[in-house]
Amino acid sequence: MDAKLLAAACGLEMRLAELWAPHITAAMTNWGIDSPARRAMFLAQCAHESDGFEELEENLNYSAEGLARTWPNRYAEGGEPNALALRIARKPELIANYTYANRMGNGPPESGDGWKYRGRSLIGITGRDMYRRAGSAVGLDLIKSPELATVPSNAAQIAGWLWSIEKGCNVFADRGDIEGSTRAINGGLIGLPDRMKRWHVAKRVLGVN
Repeated sequence: MDAKLLAAACGLEMRLAELWAPHITAAMTNWGIDSPARRAMFLAQCAHESDGFEELEENLNYSAEGLARTWPNRYAEGGEPNALALRIARKPELIANYTYANRMGNGPPESGDGWKYRGRSLIGITGRDMYRRAGSAVGLDLIKSPELATVPSNAAQIAGWLWSIEKGCNVFADRGDIEGSTRAINGGLIGLPDRMKRWHVAKRVLGVN
């Protein structure tokens, strides 16, 4: 996929398209994203998850209200931010360490694993366990050096692995199921209107009916 086609399919400026085109092409080749339908949905989801291929690291700068709204079981009481939410609001490192503690292979908040293994890549990987699996798949020591997931060539390969192997999203692309791929990636349908808009553009550009 050349830069011009990627720019059209994802609505990118040429500077971004030229940066990403070789890496996206390599990832699609390596991970069986090998039809226009698969590529259109993959590109749409990557573009949404990375805010147009510009953000490769999770933004955790939440207000107390944002914490309560996003993770009510952890940070809300009676519909309002609880004491922990008020204490850690607008402190991304603390937010990551508390939100992702004691799950996904991470240790307790004081281990720092939540921050170290926060969401990174075009389609975010989160948690020590997923960093380990992704690193093994793409040949990187992401446990020792998690920041490698933000290198564009690595971010594309990780996204391709996550899409094809970890989440099995080629199946959803084959049947045109944008909701299915969104649930697989996101755990819900957050951002679905934007994902669908991007998907329809990519389908048109790539000639998918």
